[in-house]
Amino acid sequence: MGTTNQNYIQEENKSRLKSGNACYHSVQNLLSSSLLSKNLKIKLYRNLILSVTLYGCETWSLTLREERRLRVFENMVLRRIFELRRDEVTGEWRKLYNEELNDLYCSTNVFQVIKSRKMRWAGHVARGGGEAYTGLWSGNLSERYHLGDPDVDGKTTIRWSFREWNLEIWTE
Repeated sequence: MGTTNQNYIQEENKSRLKSGNACYHSVQNLLSSSLLSKNLKIKLYRNLILSVTLYGCETWSLTLREERRLRVFENMVLRRIFELRRDEVTGEWRKLYNEELNDLYCSTNVFQVIKSRKMRWAGHVARGGGEAYTGLWSGNLSERYHLGDPDVDGKTTIRWSFREWNLEIWTE
């Protein structure tokens, strides 16, 4: 994968995160409202904010920096939903720790959503056959890309995902 292509993907990822951030700011009053239940706020996050943020994520190639940005973004939204906590020792209000957020947010995190969408898209393309199928295997759909690493094709990335999910359905 060339540097130009990687720069384009990074710019696309930044643009989607920027759109998600704008969406978040447009509904942040709802997310901090005491009139709405936590479940409704989570649905608002998953169906509105996350959908805007992850549009087109099926073809993303994430660097560690972009993964971190997505994680920070998700935690920011979840902190708004789950509010502040009173510290048991000092009695002062504090932000929730990441582990506490993970415990409270019982749904799939942003990376699991991205993987799920990639797998669904790969299955769709594979069933379609033709040029799209050939393009899937020649394109770069890698989960992580480090400067100097060899290019990873889509087929390898999807195999890694299958292996990570303990799915032994790949026959090639």
